Amino acid sequence: MNPMMKYTLARIGLFVACAAVLLAVPLQLNPFIKLGIALIASALLSLVLLRRMRDEVAAQLAGAVERRAEQKQKLRDALAGDEKADEPTDEKVDDK
Repeated sequence: MNPMMKYTLARIGLFVACAAVLLAVPLQLNPFIKLGIALIASALLSLVLLRRMRDEVAAQLAGAVERRAEQKQKLRDALAGDEKADEPTDEKVDDK
């Protein structure tokens, strides 16, 4: 499975777990405030619990950026005509 998808599902699952715990606790708070607290708690917990997944996502994104940069440079070289300049030619130029 894609690391980005795993990380996203883990973040959603962590939020749902925090929200379920806070909504089950019999406190006299507005449910939206409880959800806000669950959002903050899940964000803080994800910093600690999901570090390895976040590193995998960062590595995947860095690889994609590198591949795109290489493709972009190849396209620029092709448009500039540098592809043919790299190939050896057998043509001789007469100097008169």
